[in-house]
Amino acid sequence: MNVLNVERLIEAAFLAKKQSYAPYSNYHVGAALLDSDGEIYGGCNIENAAYSPTNCAERTAFFKAVSEGKREFAAIAIVGDNGERPAPCGVCRQVMSEFCDAGQFKIILARSKTEYEIYTLEELLPQSFSMKQF
Repeated sequence: MNVLNVERLIEAAFLAKKQSYAPYSNYHVGAALLDSDGEIYGGCNIENAAYSPTNCAERTAFFKAVSEGKREFAAIAIVGDNGERPAPCGVCRQVMSEFCDAGQFKIILARSKTEYEIYTLEELLPQSFSMKQF
């Protein structure tokens, strides 16, 4: 597993946020997903007028990485607008649970490169439904 460089990951999340498509909520979110090889996959929220086809930044990053054949991940940084620390929604947490070790995977909720909090997926999604149950 690659050593976690929190500031680099947060910076990548802010870059990804610039691609956000949020004409309805005007709330822009960026995410940067670190795989076990040290590669970073950016994601942004992508809204839709019908609402349910909207995709969160976290899932965009995961789907991008998985579509490139990646299956092992170390961490994700998530950033929002106005200095807020956006936490992943339940659906995003469940997607993370599909591909990550809940006790090891780090979720970085950042206001800036120096102001952030780090949680494990297990802390944000206790008793998750996962492949371990099969």
